[in-house]
Amino acid sequence: MENKECLECGEIVKGRVDKKFCSDYCRNSYNNKVNKDSKNLIRNINNRLRKNHKILSELNISGKTKVTRTRLYDKGFDFQFFTSIYKTKTGNTYFYIYDEGYLALENETFLLIKRDS
Repeated sequence: MENKECLECGEIVKGRVDKKFCSDYCRNSYNNKVNKDSKNLIRNINNRLRKNHKILSELNISGKTKVTRTRLYDKGFDFQFFTSIYKTKTGNTYFYIYDEGYLALENETFLLIKRDS
């Protein structure tokens, strides 16, 4: 039987034949290094979505309200990040960040709505 080395630290791996790491720590450390770039991208996008969701939920306490573009920008809202788009039969386009949505109205005003869970 051939001794296999841990892909992370080089220690001899004991146990199953297909085992690649000597411990959970080494497995996690190895995978974190391998996925670092994609995880940073995902983490940054999720943080942006979380911030947008928080802004909408703070401004829309009643479940339906109007707010100006300036007010959203002042809070740090980023219109490039949303989780889904809903188009109505009448042609309105709602943008959602999870359950919080907005619809562009005239005069730089937005209707904020909360989708029923």
